Amino acid sequence: MAKKKDTITAKELDRRFDEGEDVSAFLDWKTATRPGLEQRRVNVDLPNWMINSLDNEAKRVGVTRQSIVKVWLAERLKEEGMVSR
Repeated sequence: MAKKKDTITAKELDRRFDEGEDVSAFLDWKTATRPGLEQRRVNVDLPNWMINSLDNEAKRVGVTRQSIVKVWLAERLKEEGMVSR
């Protein structure tokens, strides 16, 4: 049988965290979420020359095509002041 986790108030958890204490014993990592960072799938049709260019750049820096697209989109949104996190 699994050991029951201790419970504390949110205020107490914040205090302990702020003081640098390890509060992981009070967290349920199975249900943890990162608000605002949920993922959604989006399909985009691109011409072959764009895909080839993305693949070349991804290979050059050692990441996936998807990573290049995400980084470039995030950079552009930030430049345009459209990031709302």
